[in-house]
Amino acid sequence: MANAENDVPQIQIRFITKQEQYAVPDYPLSVPATVLTTQLNTLVNELLKESVDSNATFDFDFLVCNEFLRTSLTEHINERGVSTEEVITVEYLERHPPPEPQDCLIHDDWVSAVAVREKWILTGCYDNTLHIWNTKGKHHLTIPGHTSPIKSVAWISLEDERATFVSASQDQTAILWDWNITDNSIECVQICRGHERGLESVAVNHNAQLIATGSWDTMVKIWSATVDERSNDGESASKKLKTDHGKIRTPELTMKGHKEAISGVVWSNKSELVTSSWDHTLKLWDTELGGIKHEIPGNKSFFDVAYSSLAQVLVAASADRHIRLFDPRSTEGSVVKTTFTSHTQWVQSVCWSTTDGNLFLSGAYDNQVKLWDTRSPKAPLFDLSGHEDKVLSCNWSNPKFMVSGGADNTVRIFKSKHAIH
Repeated sequence: MANAENDVPQIQIRFITKQEQYAVPDYPLSVPATVLTTQLNTLVNELLKESVDSNATFDFDFLVCNEFLRTSLTEHINERGVSTEEVITVEYLERHPPPEPQDCLIHDDWVSAVAVREKWILTGCYDNTLHIWNTKGKHHLTIPGHTSPIKSVAWISLEDERATFVSASQDQTAILWDWNITDNSIECVQICRGHERGLESVAVNHNAQLIATGSWDTMVKIWSATVDERSNDGESASKKLKTDHGKIRTPELTMKGHKEAISGVVWSNKSELVTSSWDHTLKLWDTELGGIKHEIPGNKSFFDVAYSSLAQVLVAASADRHIRLFDPRSTEGSVVKTTFTSHTQWVQSVCWSTTDGNLFLSGAYDNQVKLWDTRSPKAPLFDLSGHEDKVLSCNWSNPKFMVSGGADNTVRIFKSKHAIH
């Protein structure tokens, strides 16, 4: 009687890895076509014990045709039209460890904006206040000044003794702030006026010279980000600030092109901007020429856009519950390279890892923050659960901490434990 095991067709595979500490011999091996990641994991660990003579076991993920294996091997390669006659190359890498929940920072109202720089967390709230916390969860400062909810915040500079940052609000202004860290005092340095409706997004360019804002008035405006110690006529800044007039900053440039509210702005290099809008488009702008370089159409409103300087690609969050990865430089086929589907409500916020061009976060109205790898479009690596209401903002500027703000009046902090690269 034939053994049932013999009835399962075999596939020839070859293991490779870029993580040399885990390298095993790359000769072809026969495995059942129905093999899953758990069995591949056992196999690699057995090969490692033979070649490295160590009893430690490791948890690996497996890439076949540049996508993580999440089904049986035969299903995975059939979907991609790969012949089972060939030797299949299976790349393995250490699995990303689960992020660990750290802290919950309680606010008095919805937290619609978060930005992290080193050990400091800046938050913006629907009660018109800004807050500064450290990554250990200690509250340092409450900052009044805006007259409507704050929708976006960004750090400009951070030194040992002082920091500057910018906040954008539905009160139609962006404010530049100077924080004296030593004595924990704050000064409103400049009020950026010029938008005719509420602001949704603010971003600072790479050399911290320029600020971009996007608004419900459909305009993109560019402002100077410099916080001058002295004004041109030699008057000290503090003396000049006694008159409100000295605080008003006007835009250096206004760019028109969107038909509805601009929901997100991000700098892709020192003079190029990407915007997302409710008008179903993403636009790439040249701030030196002051015009649109490229437009990417979508089929629903976009609520946020993020650019990875490592991978040089965009992810955009949309009203259709999907996140899409765009390669704006692509000349072949669609600029949409991947669609990530798992959220069950509007996706409100996206943010790339600053150290790994494959990883990004998303936050949505389904109360979930998700950690994604671009090589696993059908399922996130992890759900970062904890919010009890809509997630409005997420940030991963400090590689160690994933931070999100929500309509449950909290900021959630997860510690990111990076796999070895």
